[in-house]
Amino acid sequence: MLAHKAEEEGVFVAETIAGQTPHINYDLIPGVVYTWPEVAAVGKTEEEVKEDGTEYKVGQFPIRALGRARASMDIMGVIKIISDKKTDEVLGVHMVAPRAADLIMEAVIAMEYRASSEDIARICHPHPTYSEGVKEAALAAWNDNALHI
Repeated sequence: MLAHKAEEEGVFVAETIAGQTPHINYDLIPGVVYTWPEVAAVGKTEEEVKEDGTEYKVGQFPIRALGRARASMDIMGVIKIISDKKTDEVLGVHMVAPRAADLIMEAVIAMEYRASSEDIARICHPHPTYSEGVKEAALAAWNDNALHI
C-alpha cells in the first residue's frame, strides 16, 4: 500500500551511499487507499491532535458541492483540514474523494513548508476541479467561510 514510501527509502539509501544529504519526513508520507472514491491522508488525525493537547480548528467541505463532482456524478466524499488554532499551521489533511490520491499532494507540499490553512485558501485553484475542494476546506478551517456551501 505504501510503495511510494519504499521508493523514497530506496532513494535515501542511494543518496547516502553517494555521499549526498538525503531527506525523508516520515510524518508527511501520504497514505492512500485505492477504492472509489479514494481515501487519502497525511499528518495528524483529529484524535492525535486532541491527545497532544493542541487547540485546533477543523474545516470540512463536501465533495457534492463541487461543480466538477456534479458534472461527473462523483459526488461522494469530504475533505477535512485540521489546523493549529493559534498559528493556523496545517496539522493534518484527510479526504474521501474522487482523485484523492492526486489531491493529497497539495497538502503534503503545504505541510512540508509549514503552510497555514490561510495559505492554501488564498491560492487560486482552477475551476471546475476537485482541487477546489481543498481550497474550500482550507477556507472553512481558516475563517469558517467556505464559499460554495
